[in-house]
Parts: sequence; structure tokens; C-alpha cells
Amino acid sequence: MVRVLFLHPDLGIGGAERLVVDAALALKERGHHVSFLTNHHDSTHCFKETADGSFPVEVVGDWLPRKLFGRFYAFCAYLRMLYAAFYASWFMAGREQVDVVFCDLISVCIPVLRMARHRPRVLFYCHFPDQLLSTREGTLKRIYRAPLNWLEERTIGMADKVLVNSKFTLRVFQDTFRRLSIVPDVLYPSIHTQYFDQIEHKLEQRSSVVDVPLHARVPRNSFIYLDINRFERKKNHALALHSLRLLGNMLPSLDFKRCRLIIAGGYDTRCLENVEHYAELEQLTAELGLQDHVVLLRSPTDEEKCRLLYAAHCLLYTPENEHFGIVPLEGMYFSKPVIALNSGGPTETIVHTSTGFLCEQNEKSFGGAMYQLFRDEALRLKMGDLGHKRVQQKFSFEAFANKLNEIVKEMIPTSAQQKKFD
Repeated sequence: MVRVLFLHPDLGIGGAERLVVDAALALKERGHHVSFLTNHHDSTHCFKETADGSFPVEVVGDWLPRKLFGRFYAFCAYLRMLYAAFYASWFMAGREQVDVVFCDLISVCIPVLRMARHRPRVLFYCHFPDQLLSTREGTLKRIYRAPLNWLEERTIGMADKVLVNSKFTLRVFQDTFRRLSIVPDVLYPSIHTQYFDQIEHKLEQRSSVVDVPLHARVPRNSFIYLDINRFERKKNHALALHSLRLLGNMLPSLDFKRCRLIIAGGYDTRCLENVEHYAELEQLTAELGLQDHVVLLRSPTDEEKCRLLYAAHCLLYTPENEHFGIVPLEGMYFSKPVIALNSGGPTETIVHTSTGFLCEQNEKSFGGAMYQLFRDEALRLKMGDLGHKRVQQKFSFEAFANKLNEIVKEMIPTSAQQKKFD
């Protein structure tokens, strides 16, 4: 048994959070002791496994500011994570010894962990270089980011093991951190298929397919396009709306009347962009005259998301150069064809014209794929079946859990190695 501590800045709802929760589930199922330490955890805005007692979750440093003067989010995030790392290294170490710390997103904690009373091994999972996630540029921003970027590269290099989520991220990692000689291993995220199977079995027992809180705006005979992603501008939900408008011009009015687009995404009132972008999408929906065809759903629960995936006919995935993208795997596992952009991680999960379509970033390409799946039921069902098989064969939870388990066990040295290490 290995004692593993997951150190994560905010246990909310998102792809990174889903990954660490699934990693924790995988290691727990392999007999390891798993716990979480985080700066923030809201039991009403998180994945259920972190709130139902599946894992011990301890929150520290939430009193520290998340921003200063409406800015400096990255600096504050680094400060909060440093506090958590010091807590793990000195206060927690007095209560229990940790063998491996699994950290992600913010690497500045790594040198602090290396100085811990009982030096744990540090596994860093790189979803994407933090310095590339900022979309705002300018002289002042570059000056502000320069020391943070330097710290990111230096501290990642201090980890005992580094993993990335896709071959795409591996290439970006090597292009970004040129002074690092390490070559990370690729560990594709997976989905906890056992839970999905349980929910799907329950849904199959029900007579009503569209059993989601959408009221009368989704009639039972609707053709549902589902778009799942956080309410952030980089997630490119506007492409789905513009493509739906184009679809309306391509279909007879009676057919288009059946079409519904459900945009379901993580929504946190503490995040100004979530609030602003939700309002922007509402406005764009009205400008395009799609009020009767679009439903915006904030922060669905895990079970609600599964109901949506079960009821949908097609999954839309609109971000450009997404690092990996767990949602396409979820859609394919529910036997739904996926329409995504031909860039980033989705090019490694979706097989074009087999399990879905990889499109250019314009409504003509995206809307054309939506039209084809609406018109060709046989193709849609065939793609869904092939997608489900692809997840089982290449991205199974079993394969993910086995590989992570081997990595964690290999990080624990033998007695002779330990003496040399110390």
C-alpha cells in the first residue's frame, strides 16, 4: 500500500478536477490510501466523490485572497498553493507520513514538498503549461508573468515524475520548457465507466428518456445536440450557436423545429468570466433568434450530465487546441457521435468519419456535420457504436488505473535506493 496525497488548488467542477478524482479512485481501487488537500472545496459545487466521504478532504488557506485589486490571479494562486505545500510538509507530516504527493496545475509547491520532514516522492501531472493559458498579453503582463514562468519551468523540473495528458500536450511541453531534459510520460485520462454503467442502467429502466430539469423547452421528440463545457470564452460555445443557426437555414422548418442545443457547463459565481460569458451566450442566442432552440444549463450534477448524454443524439465539442478533452470520451462511451475541432487532444480520441467528425473552426464545417448526423440515422448509430468500442479498447478506466498504479509503485524506492536517495 502506498499513501498518496492529492494536492490540488480548487476541487470544483472541471476537466482537471475530474482527472484527479478519477486518479484517486483508480489508486483507491488498487488498495492504496488516498486523501486530498486543497485550498478550496465547496460541497455544493464539486464532484460527488469529494463530498460523499469517498476520500478524506482537508481545506487549508482558503482565507488567502484569490485576487488583488481585481488582478494578480496567478500570483495569488501560487501563494495559496505554497501555503498548502508548507502545511502538507510540516503540519500534516506530524500526523501521518505520505509516500507520494500527486500535484497538478501549479508546480511551485514542488520544492517545498521536497523539504518535507518525511520526504515524499512528487508526481506532477501537467494538463498544459500554465504560462500558455493566459490570453491577455502586453508589456506589463509579460513583466508580471516572467518570474512566474521561470518558476514554473524550474519547479516542474524538480518533480520525481512528470506526466502529461496527451501527445499534443507533450509536444507543447517540450517546445515550452526547452531547458528541461525530462521527457514526460503520456497518461491519457479516462472515465469511471463503472459509475456510468450504473447510471445508464437506471435510465434504461425509466420510460422517460429526457428526464432532465429542462421543462417544456425540450419536447420528447426533440433532436438534441449537447455541448458540455465550462462557461468560459475559450471553450468557444459561440461556434455551436452559429452552427445551429446555419443548420436552421439548411433544414426544412418542421425539421428544425425539433432541434435543440443544450449547453451545459460548469458555472461558479466566484468566477467573473463564468457570469459574464453566460450572459453573453444568452444575448447571442437572442440575437440569432434561437431562444426556442437553446437551453443554457449551469453546473449540472454528475447524474444530470449522464442523463443529458443518454438523451442526446450528438455531442458537440467546440474548444480549439484543447489539451485533451474528457467530454468526447464521455460522449463516445454513451454511444454518441462527437463533432469536434480538428486540433489538440480530440485528434487523438476521435477518429474522423468513424466515431465522429473533426471539423474546421467555422460554422459551415461544423454545421455541415450537424446536418449530416441529423439526416443520416444509420450513420449516427454506427458512429456511436464505434465510439463506445474505441473507449473500451483504448481509453478504458482499467488501463488508466493499471498504468497509474505501476507508476506510483515504481516511485517508491527499495531500502537500498532509499539510503542512496537520502
